[in-house]
Parts: sequence; C-alpha cells; structure tokens
Amino acid sequence: MTKRRRPNGRARPIRTQRDYESASTVAKQLSVRSDRDSAAELRLQSLLQELDQFDDSQEDADSDAAGDEDYLGPHRRWSDDSDN
Repeated sequence: MTKRRRPNGRARPIRTQRDYESASTVAKQLSVRSDRDSAAELRLQSLLQELDQFDDSQEDADSDAAGDEDYLGPHRRWSDDSDN
C-alpha cells in the first residue's frame, strides 16, 4: 500500500478544461470551510493562482485563434519563398 503524502499547500498546474472544473470545485469547497489550517489556506491561494493563469492562457489562445480566422486566404510557409 502506498503512503499518502501530506498536502504541501501547492496546486498542480491546470492544463485542461476538466482540470479547471475540478480545481474550481475544490476551491469552492475550501473557501466555505471555516476550520482551514495553514496548509489548506496555502492550497486555496495556489488553486486561485492556477485558475487565474489558466483563464489568462485561455483568453490569449482565444484572441490568437480569432486573429487567424480573419484571414481566409492561403497560408504560406517559409519554404514557399525559396528560389530554386
């Protein structure tokens, strides 16, 4: 049987929408608990930071994708310009 490690107050990076939803649920549960210890408080703060970073990265990805959709012409590669 594996030993369960004690929480260190850090949250793992959020990479997918599923991770985001799970982290959001945990953050809500931690925020309503009145008997939080210092490790739980650190974990909550870490989760909130990771949620913010994921939101920012999603907004950046959405704005980048919107810029690509504006141009409907052919997409050229660097190799198209070579003179052979």
